[in-house]
This record gives sequence, C-alpha cells and structure tokens, in this order.
Amino acid sequence: MQFSQAITRRPGANYRQGITTVPLDRAPDHARILEQHAAYVKTLVGLGLRVTELAPEHDFPDAYFVEDVAVMLAGAAVLTRPGAPSRLGEVARIAPVLKAFGDLEEIREPGLLDGGDVLQAADHFFIGLSGRTNAEGARQLGEIIEKRGFSWSTVPVAAALHLKSGVNHVGDETLLVLAAYARVPAFADYSKILVSPQEAPAANTVAVNGTLLVPMGFPRTRKALEALGRPIIELDISEVIRMDGGLSCMSDRKSTRLNSSHVSQS
Repeated sequence: MQFSQAITRRPGANYRQGITTVPLDRAPDHARILEQHAAYVKTLVGLGLRVTELAPEHDFPDAYFVEDVAVMLAGAAVLTRPGAPSRLGEVARIAPVLKAFGDLEEIREPGLLDGGDVLQAADHFFIGLSGRTNAEGARQLGEIIEKRGFSWSTVPVAAALHLKSGVNHVGDETLLVLAAYARVPAFADYSKILVSPQEAPAANTVAVNGTLLVPMGFPRTRKALEALGRPIIELDISEVIRMDGGLSCMSDRKSTRLNSSHVSQS
C-alpha cells in the first residue's frame, strides 16, 4: 500500500493533561515531545508523503492523536465519535480539514468509534470492540466500508487501549501481535510475529511505503521484523508512549490506491 498524504497535529503544551493509564515517573516534557513529533513528521515526508500539519488544540490535550477522530478512505473521510467524552469536541475541529480529502461521512450517536481500533489489511478491515469503540460504531463504519467495496469484521480488544495497540499489519500476510491476539480466530490466516510483554509498545509498528516505522528501544521486536527484509526506521516516541500513544496515533494517512485507505496499517 502506498500512502501519498498525511494529517498530523503538533502536541500542545497541555498534552500532559491528556488521558493516560501509564504511571508517570517524571513530569511530561513538552520540548521533548515536540522534537519527537517533528522527527516523526520529517520521516513521513522522507517516505514521500505530503503532510498537512495542524496547529495544537489548546482545548483538547489529546488532539495530536489525530488517528482517533478520523478514518481516511479512498475518496472519503469518516469523522469518528470518540469513546472518551473529553475528546468529542476534537471532531468538529478537524472536520474542515477533512473536507479537502473527499466526501465526508460521520459516525452518529449512539455509535462510538476511535480510529485506533480500525486496522486495514489489504481489502479487509478489522474493527476492534473496546472501551472506546462499541458495536454500533463498528456497524456504522462497516456500512461505509462496504459501500466502497471492502469487507470488514469485528475483533474484541483483548489487551491494551485500542486494537492497534496490540496488533498491526506489517505487510503481505503478516501481523505483529501481542500474545493476547496470537490465537484470535479472525487472524487465523495470517503469519504472526509475537511481541514480548516487555516490549508491548513495539506492537504499534507502522508500515509506510515499504518501510517499517518502529518505536525505539525494543531490540527483540526489531530483530524479529528484520527477518521480513524491509527497511526499518526506529523513532524515539518515549513521551508519546507515556501518554498511552504510539506511532499510528499521530497521523491519518491517505493511500494513493483507489481501492484502499489509511486506517491504518498502523
């Protein structure tokens, strides 16, 4: 899958007020997360993507996790309805930007959907049912996906915050997974690379234009991914991980193919 465009948003100074379940051993460092985010954007540009970088949202500390509020499809963008009440206002802020990417669809009440629960593998979409995404939100997105010729299925989120916190498509018929997803029936036809519990954040590895973006500091996962023979770029996202985020969370990526989407390989 080739990606041509991406949307990102710089973290605001208030990012430390965002939602996280990670025990903070020190105060979040705004200067450091800005450096890490800038390196992430630079990497996307270097891989051939045209990046639309949005200004911080000072009313919404989690708004730099743009993946959760939009799912980008070929010729369309879907506004989600985030499962965390504090994030609902982010949707209206990003809607004007998404109009430039095609038809605008939206998830409506009582549906709840976070983009972090939406995983694309070729022509099929897995939608995680989690604390942030309910069955109605999945059904609404599924109908939108079907109209564009794709298939979809739901997967219970067995570990971590979002589906893509624990499983990601890394190319061909291969998934990178936490142990909780190794025997999920929906993934039975895929080869799997298992991520150890000690390196759980590395499960959120992103495939972009033939290159794997991998969180820095997880050597066993990197070594396992090297067997795929793909270029690997390690990125330091330590501040992002401390806020329950990952590599896929920080961008919405649009595919150049007419029959595919971002949601993320992420």
